[in-house]
Amino acid sequence: MLQIRNVPEHIYKALLEQSRAERRSLSRQAVIVLERGLEVPVDLRARRRDVIRRIRELDKSPYKDLPDAASLVREDRDR
Repeated sequence: MLQIRNVPEHIYKALLEQSRAERRSLSRQAVIVLERGLEVPVDLRARRRDVIRRIRELDKSPYKDLPDAASLVREDRDR
């Protein structure tokens, strides 16, 4: 986690404009700008794989074993 204070207004506005233009969050845009500035290689495919992995892990939630809502409504209507 990183928190930056006293960012000059012109830098903040430029970062905000970039994030909106790229349809990214402000924090994600800040990370991308830092990666570029530090010349850290960016592996977008690895990032996408990580996002997909995290989404698949959501399927293991305690809610996945609940009955289908449509079947519950159908059962209620049949009473």
